[in-house]
Amino acid sequence: MSRQVALLRGINVGGHKKFPMAQQRALMAELGFRDVTVLLQTGNIVFADPGTPPGETARTLEAGFAAALGFSVPVMVRTRDDIAAAVAANPFPEAAAEPKTLHLTFLSEPPSDTAPLDALDPAGYAPDTFRLVGRDLYLWCPGGIGRSQLAAAVTAASVKLGVTATARNWNTVLRVLGAAEGG
Repeated sequence: MSRQVALLRGINVGGHKKFPMAQQRALMAELGFRDVTVLLQTGNIVFADPGTPPGETARTLEAGFAAALGFSVPVMVRTRDDIAAAVAANPFPEAAAEPKTLHLTFLSEPPSDTAPLDALDPAGYAPDTFRLVGRDLYLWCPGGIGRSQLAAAVTAASVKLGVTATARNWNTVLRVLGAAEGG
C-alpha cells in the first residue's frame, strides 16, 4: 500500500497552536483518511495514499485543520518515495552515525531565489554546514544544533526563501520513513 506523509509546521511549540496527537488522528479520520499513524507531537502523520497528488492532499488537510482548530496549520505532504529519496540524497552520510546532529528542512517547493542561502559562507561556520538539494535543506551541526550559529543563520535565511519550511531531526526523518514503509 502506498503512503503519504503530512508534515505539519508550527504546532505544539511553546504552548502555542496546540494540536494533540489523539486529535490529529481523530481529525484525519473525520476528513476521510485511512490507516493513520501519528509520530511525535511535532506533526508527522503517515496515512494511506488517498489517490490525490500530495499538493492537493496538503490543501485538503490545511482547510480541514483550519476549520476544526480555528487557526491555520501549514502542511507539506510527501510520498513515501519522496521521503526515501530525501534520505538517500543526504549529502552528509557521515552524520548518520550521530543522527541528532543532522536536520532536514522540508520546503514546500524548490525556492526560485536561493540568494538568502547563497549569501551564507559555510566556511565561516565550520564545522557546521548545510546544503540545499531541490526542495530539501540539510543542516549538519556536529557540535549540536543548540549552540550553532549556522543553524540560526540558515533558519533566518529560510524565512526569506518565499516557501513554507518545516524541519525535522534525522531520527524523526528515519522514524517517519519507517512508518511510511509499514514498520
